[in-house]
Amino acid sequence: MHRLPTPPRRRLAALAAAAALSSLVALPAQAQEFKGYTLKVKLIGGAQYEALYDAVIPAWEKKTGAKVEILSRKNHFELDKEIKQDIAAGKIDYCVASNHTSFAPQYGDIYRNLRDLLPASYLAHFGKLVLQHSTVDGSLVQLPRHSDVSELYYNKKFYDDPEYKKNYKAKFGRDLAPPQTWDEFAQQAKFFAKPPNVYGTLFPGKDEAITGRFYEMLVADGGQMFDKSWHPTFNSPAGVKALDFFVDLYKSGAVPKGVPNYLWDDVGQGFASGNVALDLDWGGWAGFFNDPKNSKIAGQVGIVRAPKGSAGIRTGWAGSHSFSITKACDNPKAAADFVMALTSLDAQMVEARRGLMPTRTDAQRLALEEFKKKGDHYMVDVFQTFATGMAEDSFTPPLIPEWIESSNALWPELQKAIIGEKTSKQALDDAAKKVTAVLQDSGRLK
Repeated sequence: MHRLPTPPRRRLAALAAAAALSSLVALPAQAQEFKGYTLKVKLIGGAQYEALYDAVIPAWEKKTGAKVEILSRKNHFELDKEIKQDIAAGKIDYCVASNHTSFAPQYGDIYRNLRDLLPASYLAHFGKLVLQHSTVDGSLVQLPRHSDVSELYYNKKFYDDPEYKKNYKAKFGRDLAPPQTWDEFAQQAKFFAKPPNVYGTLFPGKDEAITGRFYEMLVADGGQMFDKSWHPTFNSPAGVKALDFFVDLYKSGAVPKGVPNYLWDDVGQGFASGNVALDLDWGGWAGFFNDPKNSKIAGQVGIVRAPKGSAGIRTGWAGSHSFSITKACDNPKAAADFVMALTSLDAQMVEARRGLMPTRTDAQRLALEEFKKKGDHYMVDVFQTFATGMAEDSFTPPLIPEWIESSNALWPELQKAIIGEKTSKQALDDAAKKVTAVLQDSGRLK
């Protein structure tokens, strides 16, 4: 079929729209280009995120003449609530916000398509899969700063101790070594625990943090959150087994009684205290754990791939932290330049040196070369372990707008089972009814 020629007026309109769009594409800012402008942003806060801001923001301000006003600097769960409040109130008066591949689908159309703002030559530095995961309904609504998958850190002092070795061999008939399965993990966590001074492990106990941990254990045990028609299936035997894992750790005293209120900083800081043997955690903590200024386990940290569940599948909950630009932004060029500064090669190297997996392929190569050249065997192990996990074990939560709302219906029920208010089966059945209602209300389930 021959395409009909575009009528002159429509052609002119199309050309005008294309010209207007191309004028928004951000090239590197000239010196003092944004002098006198204040860029308002909302950023995720926390120990593993701050180094990037300290390295980039003052330099960007000095170069461009702009000022960055950070309106919020919260953990992502609190930031998510705040952004939803902003949407409900119609008061989005900022340009850049931290985002995440798991959170992004729920925010509707408040964010710009970054392909309209960022040069294709710049986006070409990023992995294709990570950009695909950052796309919602065909729009690249976020640019990923780093990707992450959960892997297993361990405190070597527990594994190198002759007394622990002897007692473990006598009790279980095998040599003490980092666990390869989650059953072995639970066995070791209970073996090491001597509450209230020493614990076998930690886990986050609320918000999407516990939902995600349950989800990846569910997958490792052969289950899934939903069937192909989006009916909840997490209350299956695999789901009960996955939740029983957390219930057992809590009841046995292998974890502190406060874990139902823990989030990521609590878990990371707890492991760094030196009184915890095992920690399933993110790459962003690698540098913190091995830094004697912050951590009592510096020089004693080991890392291995996450263990396998009963289905022979490794846990591998994964996603990418990112930056988005709002449609309400009054200076999208400045916002785009700021986002490019936060995701530049130099910026990603700041995070890579702390153990975070860069989303730029050039940063991935450079970081590994740098660690090897320095003889930093710990960071080589960290980087290679997380790279393998991202390549072979990683999976995202369902990338649907209802994910966080479904999580908010699920995690209080997980908590109730963990602290003994309900059986695992009762809690999951009750959660399945609530999640079904969420999906019906949204129209995903008919």
